[in-house]
Amino acid sequence: MSGSSPSRTSGRFNDQLRPFEVTWDPMGFALSSLVIRTGNTAVLCSVCIEDGVPRWRKGQGKGWLSAEYRLLPGSTPVRQERELIKLSGRTQEIQRLIGRTLRSVLDMSLLGEKTVKIDCDVIQADAGTRTASITGAWIALDRGFSRLVEKGFLEENPLKEQVAAVSVGLVDGLAMLDLDYQEDSIADVDLNVVMDSQGKLLEIQGSAERAPFSREQLNSFLDLAEKGLMELQVAQKSALNN
Repeated sequence: MSGSSPSRTSGRFNDQLRPFEVTWDPMGFALSSLVIRTGNTAVLCSVCIEDGVPRWRKGQGKGWLSAEYRLLPGSTPVRQERELIKLSGRTQEIQRLIGRTLRSVLDMSLLGEKTVKIDCDVIQADAGTRTASITGAWIALDRGFSRLVEKGFLEENPLKEQVAAVSVGLVDGLAMLDLDYQEDSIADVDLNVVMDSQGKLLEIQGSAERAPFSREQLNSFLDLAEKGLMELQVAQKSALNN
C-alpha cells in the first residue's frame, strides 16, 4: 500500500480496493447468477441464454450478447422510480457499456445463433455500480458458459479474455482507487477503466468534474487503475473456484 497510514474516511489506503465478495446463484432459474459486493455497492448479475438472434444477425451462424442495467427501488437513499419503457440517458449509456465491453471478449461464432442476456440490477448503490456490474457480469458469464460446456451444449467456453472494471478519482488533490459515494460526490476527476487479462484497455470513461487534468495525471490514474484491476481479476478467479 502507498503511504504510511490510511488517508480515507473508510480507513483504506489511496490505492486500496473496497472489500470484494461474491454470493452465488440467488436466482435458481438463471443459467448463472450472483451478487457482487464492492464495499457497500451490491449488484445482482444474472445470465440467461435464448434461441435466436436479432433480425439483422440472422443467417450468419453467430450469436449475440445484450445487457440491461437498472437501479432498483430502495437501492439509493431516495427511492428510485422503476424505469420501464422510457430509460434515462444514464441507464442506456451504462447498459451499452456493459454489453460493449463483454462482447469485445466473446467469440460469437462458438455460440451459434443464440442470444446471451445479462441483467445487472443494483441492489445498493454506493458509487461504482457500472464497474461492479461489468466485473460481476464477467464472473457470471464464465460460470454460465462453463455449465453449458459441462452439459454438452457448447464445445468450448466462448470467452477469450477476462474482464474487470474499476474507478479512479482525484479527491482533494489525491488519486484514489475504487471510490465510494462520499468520495465520488466531491471528486475533481472521475475515471472508469475496463481492462482485459492481457492488460489491454477495453474502455476508458473520464471527465473533469471540477478541474481539468494533465496527460501526466492521466497516466498515473491508469497506473493506479491497472493495479486495482489486476487484483480484481485475481478475486474473480477466486470467486469462480468457490
